Amino acid sequence: MVLRNHLFGSIILIAIMVFFGCFFYCTFGIVSEREMIDFNDIVTEEELRELLKVKANHDFVFGFNLRRSIVEDIRQYVSFLKYLKKTTGYRFKLRFTREDSNIADDLGAGIIQIAAVGADAYILARKKYGVIPVVRGLNKDGKAEYQSVLITASDSQINKVDDLRGKRFAFGNKTSTPGHLIPRIIFFENGVSLENLDSYAWTGSHYNCATAVANGEFDAGGIQDTLGRELEAEGLIRIFFTSKYYPSSGIAVSKDVSKDAIEKIKQALLDFDPKGKHAQGLYNWDKTEMPNGFTEAFDKDYDELREWAEKLDFSER
Repeated sequence: MVLRNHLFGSIILIAIMVFFGCFFYCTFGIVSEREMIDFNDIVTEEELRELLKVKANHDFVFGFNLRRSIVEDIRQYVSFLKYLKKTTGYRFKLRFTREDSNIADDLGAGIIQIAAVGADAYILARKKYGVIPVVRGLNKDGKAEYQSVLITASDSQINKVDDLRGKRFAFGNKTSTPGHLIPRIIFFENGVSLENLDSYAWTGSHYNCATAVANGEFDAGGIQDTLGRELEAEGLIRIFFTSKYYPSSGIAVSKDVSKDAIEKIKQALLDFDPKGKHAQGLYNWDKTEMPNGFTEAFDKDYDELREWAEKLDFSER
């Protein structure tokens, strides 16, 4: 019986792996079969670096942190990268950053050359590796800014930041601005420290954080405002605190990318019209942190958050 159950479980596991392997390859065409990214970490980092090595000046690996699910995020970015390919003539591959890594180090190590990054990840990557800001995303109001929201279960008794004392708190990714840095700013401004919490942990993404809170694994958490309002409207969580506005997520490139390529990519991003002439072919782009396209980014845009990162000792992670 044990052997039979084990065999049945193995068959199910193999079927799932085959399904997702075919799904990613056939639906998205992210990489060729020979170059398929291993989602189960079978290859070493050194092997992965070789796997994703840029083969020509017109090939780039685009990185991102998970926001919702792997499938949802990939569908959004693949449709977007098709626009970039068509506009620039460059070829783009896609890679999401694993929970035990961070997107800043992926940029620095050459695993990726271009990435969608929040302010915190950009600040870290700029300091350590000299990455270059290209554009920042425009929100639904056409402004290059966003907020963090603190969330709790719909029936929770938590109503203000001070109520978090003695509670379990969930963050998103360690280099997430609305999922980590801004919640820590909120804590500081309201006299609450990590030591005042019962416990805290990083869940890897905004959606993971919200799910953990909704399921009762944590009493509260911090996520990006757009997703927070969407989930609150669905009755899954409740927002009890909203931060002020901070510089939005954007796109940055490795310092090793040529100036000509940067300018070409930047112009394509600035011309991107996701609600108009480029809407066809995009997938749920209105649910991203940049639903209205992009505006040019400058290093000075992040000065305030850079000061907060230093004050909260976020400089080394």
